[in-house]
Amino acid sequence: MTTDSEILEELRKIREVLAPTPPPKEPGKKKTLLEEFKDFIMKYKVLGLAIAFIMGAYIGNLVQSLVDNLVMPLVTFFLPPSIPWEEFTLWVFRIGAFLGDLLTFIIVALVIFLLIKYTAKLGIE
Repeated sequence: MTTDSEILEELRKIREVLAPTPPPKEPGKKKTLLEEFKDFIMKYKVLGLAIAFIMGAYIGNLVQSLVDNLVMPLVTFFLPPSIPWEEFTLWVFRIGAFLGDLLTFIIVALVIFLLIKYTAKLGIE
């Protein structure tokens, strides 16, 4: 029994030696509001998040335009000539609008996937 307690005590001592001590804080120095804001921006990468949000919105608009104006007009060749693709329904289901939204989602997901693959290849987090 003493061997186990000796081993545990020795392991505690080793852990104390190996555990890094936190750097001492300077009690007299307070950060200004500007310094705290800069730390916040750097820590949470707010600028990158804002840029990604704005770019995502515009990429979504671009893909929506691609689907509405270039891809879905090709679908009209398979529909009766009097029905626009957005208004194509099957019973009560708006198939045309759903297919447009589905295609938009697939293209946006593909663009995001390719961007992530490319940035990972460059080593950007």
